[in-house]
Amino acid sequence: MAVLPAGVGAGDFAKVLQEFGSAVGSQWVFSSPEDMDLYRDAYSIVWGEPQERRASAAVAPENVEQVQAVVRIANKFKVPIYAISTGRNLTYGGSAPNYTGSVVVDLKRMNKIISVDDRRNFAVVEPGVSYFDMYRHIQEKGLKVWIDCPDPGWGSLMGNALDHGIGYTYGVYRDHFGAHCGMEVVLANGEVMRTGMGALPKATSWQDYRYGYGPYVDGLFAQGNFGIVTKMGFWMLPQPENYLSGMVMVPRYRDLTALIDQVNYLEDSGLIAPPGYFSPAGGGLFGPPDPKLKDLMANGWPSDDALEAFAKNKNAACWGASLAMLGPAATVQGTWDYIKQRIGGAISGATFKDGETLKFPLTPEQQAKFPHRVAVGIPNMEVYSLVTRSPINNPADPPFGHADFTCVISRTGESVFEAQRAFYEAFTEFGVPSQIGPFSGPITWHQRTFIMGPIIWTYRDAERNKKARALFNHLIDMAASHGWAEYRTAPVFQDRLAAQFSFADHSLLRFTEALKDAADPNGILSPGRGGIWPKHLRASQKGRQNL
Repeated sequence: MAVLPAGVGAGDFAKVLQEFGSAVGSQWVFSSPEDMDLYRDAYSIVWGEPQERRASAAVAPENVEQVQAVVRIANKFKVPIYAISTGRNLTYGGSAPNYTGSVVVDLKRMNKIISVDDRRNFAVVEPGVSYFDMYRHIQEKGLKVWIDCPDPGWGSLMGNALDHGIGYTYGVYRDHFGAHCGMEVVLANGEVMRTGMGALPKATSWQDYRYGYGPYVDGLFAQGNFGIVTKMGFWMLPQPENYLSGMVMVPRYRDLTALIDQVNYLEDSGLIAPPGYFSPAGGGLFGPPDPKLKDLMANGWPSDDALEAFAKNKNAACWGASLAMLGPAATVQGTWDYIKQRIGGAISGATFKDGETLKFPLTPEQQAKFPHRVAVGIPNMEVYSLVTRSPINNPADPPFGHADFTCVISRTGESVFEAQRAFYEAFTEFGVPSQIGPFSGPITWHQRTFIMGPIIWTYRDAERNKKARALFNHLIDMAASHGWAEYRTAPVFQDRLAAQFSFADHSLLRFTEALKDAADPNGILSPGRGGIWPKHLRASQKGRQNL
């Protein structure tokens, strides 16, 4: 056993493990060094260092009653516990706890798909259900609904939603927490609570009306540490009839502002799925940046005229947007015709390229050829070809992982231009080649904001990780100075990120700390999650943001 919970001796911890074994079965309690290696963060930016978060043990309950028992035992011995769904949230902590010495409550055995209703278009699942599990269930049952899945598809529906994860279909569905409706939670005292209409014993609309009556408390259980969610409902997208895609290109550099305004109108009107912004001049839709950009930027940030001349020399547009529409054939074709008319009349020189039209369900051949299958509800693992141990990422010296800086900015061209330069200058200051430059488009995961998301590579080398942490911390501070912040981050940065939300002397954090002290007086549930520490750890742990 590599590590013990703080303040708990080996003898008492042996009793804890024995009681966990009595509650869930001894074969489902893990504490050997080999087992604990599986509960490390494989992408950790503090790998092998004193700051690395390490679990003391893990316990895998099978049902809500066993979760209740685990929570009560943790309270009895004042042992911190940290719940995970499947532990595959790589780049944001994986299966490792926020607080070293915590016992991981591994909910992978709670993997029941309780219901999928393709008349009212919802599902109810336990935490161990993955996107692959749900997709197989839908296909086997011939149900006419889609899941909205992220990259990659091996994670948990519930875990992804609780960390504010996102997907790729229409806005209401790709905000996974926003698409949830109703949850069952084991609280810090071991009691079970249902939210929304689920608190009504004979409710028939638990997955239809999320608010119920009185205060809406569901948000406390996302990126927080107020309970262990054991069931969650999700609204699902009815299977569309058709898919139609197209591209629009605009010639001038500053045309991006008008293009974004036009596309925002289309998306907010419910006419298109999330757009994909790219630069034909800068490297294409999914390709690497044009290496000639390095020469263009040798003397600093280029002028608009220089960027447009660069594009003209390549006979390429400065910007483009890929657009997709889902629905009946006549509807999607009419929408595409309207888009061409609208944008063509608003932006001089705009050009269009018709994409393909597909009818659902897709054939296996169509699925295999589709360039980004998560956009049509098909989970896969293809995103890993873009990162870490890949031939495109220096095979002679590949990183072991990455810490993603997923920064929320406003959904305007002006914000994109500001962020491009700010991130470029920050990377340059630290002597790191910038992944973001003047032709970097925004990420459109969220319906009403953009993400600028550079990747910080992580290694099994302390010196390299130290430099990576310094850059990451600088990005947190730099972003806040512009009014930006990440929407989620790895455990080692959560305190620093939470500290940026400092309006009125950190009133938001102080409010959640007060709630934490009342709801979890022993401070056993996921200490430090979301930057929220229990009272007895608050003073000693907050300084960890200065890594």
